[in-house]
Amino acid sequence: MHDIYQDAREDSKVIDKEKGETLHIHGTGTSPDNDSSSFGKQDGEEYTGAAAITKTESNVVRRVLTHLSARTSNVSIGPPPDGGFHAWLQCGMACMTVTTTWGFVNSFGMFQSFYVGFLDRPPSDIAWIGGFQVFFLFFVGTFSGRLADAGYFKQVLFVGSFLQLLGIYMASISTQYWQLILSHGICVGLGNGCIFAPSVALVSTYFSTKKSLAIGISASGGALGGLIFPSMVQNLLPKIGFAWTMRSLGLVDAFLLLCVNLFAKQRVPPRKSGQFLDLQSFRDMTYTLYGIGMFFTFWGLYFPFFYLSAFARDKIGFEQTKSINLVLVLNGVGIPARIFANYVADTWTGPLNLMLFAALGGSIVMYSMTAIHDTAGLYTWTVIYGIPGAGVQSLFPAVLGSLTAKDLSKAGVRIGMIFTMVSFAVLSGPPICGALITAGNGSYLGPQIFTGTSILLGWSLMCGARFATAGTNVKVRI
Repeated sequence: MHDIYQDAREDSKVIDKEKGETLHIHGTGTSPDNDSSSFGKQDGEEYTGAAAITKTESNVVRRVLTHLSARTSNVSIGPPPDGGFHAWLQCGMACMTVTTTWGFVNSFGMFQSFYVGFLDRPPSDIAWIGGFQVFFLFFVGTFSGRLADAGYFKQVLFVGSFLQLLGIYMASISTQYWQLILSHGICVGLGNGCIFAPSVALVSTYFSTKKSLAIGISASGGALGGLIFPSMVQNLLPKIGFAWTMRSLGLVDAFLLLCVNLFAKQRVPPRKSGQFLDLQSFRDMTYTLYGIGMFFTFWGLYFPFFYLSAFARDKIGFEQTKSINLVLVLNGVGIPARIFANYVADTWTGPLNLMLFAALGGSIVMYSMTAIHDTAGLYTWTVIYGIPGAGVQSLFPAVLGSLTAKDLSKAGVRIGMIFTMVSFAVLSGPPICGALITAGNGSYLGPQIFTGTSILLGWSLMCGARFATAGTNVKVRI
């Protein structure tokens, strides 16, 4: 701050020398009329207040104040700490947030199976519950991210926590399809959307060289929740029923969200001005192609997370309780896969380069699901798909974090805009897969081809995003 005032004084001396004048400001009082815009009144007019200056002198003051204001607004908060107790604490809080949001999403396969029998509805109808949940998680990201940038992080976090818990507890007393759409789908989804995007943006402001690793650790919360919640349902549902099982899940969520609300803290000063959309960002071809590519990738990515249990029962002959084990395996593989993927991205490849490998691998493995016909093959396939599936989910925000590194004050809104783009993919993708199963008289070939092709198309567009940045130079870390 000392440097700012020193620079301002030097500028005023230069201006005074040019004008051949000396600036005299009398008194220190203020008046509603004595702002910088009132310094240019008619010559000779006097004010009953603290300052008496001439019209020429007011121009000097205005230039000095403008210079000082510009310098002050650009005061640097310094580089991200990139480690230390407070930075890793925020990483831990983000991990808890992802556990309550994506952990619930990644566990929907068990609800998909249960709701089909509980509500006596076709799979495509039930998929809309999970689809709305993921849709609002992404769609609300634009608004919650911008509000967090504006300094309302704590308020958005509280509202999201309340909505998430309200939805879970209302789902526990729901017995009709429309009730579960409103509670489990829309209300939980709105709560998830309020807290997820700001949390990802928060982590990106605390790290630089370790950013991908930190986001990977945060993203592992999705797999952790995907282990906790299905395990609870598997053990509690036969003993205490659906209502009390949901309330038990709500208690776990409440504890985690309490910790997040108490300890999560913003680092970057609020950006009060600006819109909810930063359309200038879409002039960046890397940013735009990456966003469209992730739309198609997410369009097919969640088919196994929603339908793997049903596939195991319908095509392999699994019992209901054993089919949930596949959800546990799929999410369990994701914990080390997410952390390792982001560690590799930070250390060697860069997040976008590794994302290309993960997306291509996911597409190939998805096509190979058409050859699965026995228990051993299905468990093997689940483990293999869990690696690229977790990698894509973990690297997705890591790449976004790297694409917003130039202006951290816009991290929330830039991440939120891409979240909104992919929200329409995750809303429509699972129901499309359910409709293809119904149209194929129970055959899973249609959704398997659809998801594999969709992920492959997303990979192609992300290759275009990389080319827009580095051309054909394969050695560049991006």
